[in-house]
Amino acid sequence: MLWVPLLVLACALAALSCGRLCLAAVRAAASEVRGAPQERQLTLYEAAFLSGGPARVADVTLVSLARRRRLLLAHTGWATVVAAPEEPDEMERSVLGAIGPDGQSRIAPVRRAAAAADAVRALADRLVAAGLAVPDGAWSGIQGAARQVRAAAVAVAGLGLCATLLPGTGTGREGALPVAVWFALPLFLTLSCLAIARFEVPTTRWASPAGQRLLGALPSRDDLTSLAVRGVRALNDPALRAALSHRDPNLDGYRETGHGTGPGTGRGTGQRGH
Repeated sequence: MLWVPLLVLACALAALSCGRLCLAAVRAAASEVRGAPQERQLTLYEAAFLSGGPARVADVTLVSLARRRRLLLAHTGWATVVAAPEEPDEMERSVLGAIGPDGQSRIAPVRRAAAAADAVRALADRLVAAGLAVPDGAWSGIQGAARQVRAAAVAVAGLGLCATLLPGTGTGREGALPVAVWFALPLFLTLSCLAIARFEVPTTRWASPAGQRLLGALPSRDDLTSLAVRGVRALNDPALRAALSHRDPNLDGYRETGHGTGPGTGRGTGQRGH
């Protein structure tokens, strides 16, 4: 009977982790109901945020400026201001401010700064208030609880294995079920809880179920809409795709020389992007 304390521990781990996941799912559902989402047409920035978060909004803003020949995006990973927009919106002002007064900057830090700008945070707050986006706390709660359930499933399996290897383990005089069958019960609880959460809590990192429905009804009218919904790989222009996919070099070891890896090397490809 040395395996009984291990069984009690396994059951406790399974019950606590599954209970936490259920509570997190209930809280997420309650926040969506409070939002009272309304059926409406999403703007381009809203679709970008619901599909890919702040970074996607920054990508859409950069490509929008490039399409209007206000910004040059080189395949080497540099952004150059060609002409300031006449009436820039808040997102465009954030991107231009991230590029700086020199009018030239690497794309990766511009994307990071634009994604963290006040304009994107205000957009996120509006979408959460409308019930279309998942609040940060709700998503982190569900993800943390799901990780705990997965860890509990692994722990239950490990405890069951240890119990079966203990001396004297097996069907005793009481005619009890084999030890492995007892440990299969908390294991089944954790796995079934994960499966139910997978199908009954259909929230992504950014869009709530209501937001996902609006995204599904959004027509893919042009390249910018495809970028907003599906990401950089949906761009038809290989030059823009290369510019936004360019990886940052190690900035600690990077030295700007004015040639070689500088913005001038992308001049030809960047212009093809417009």
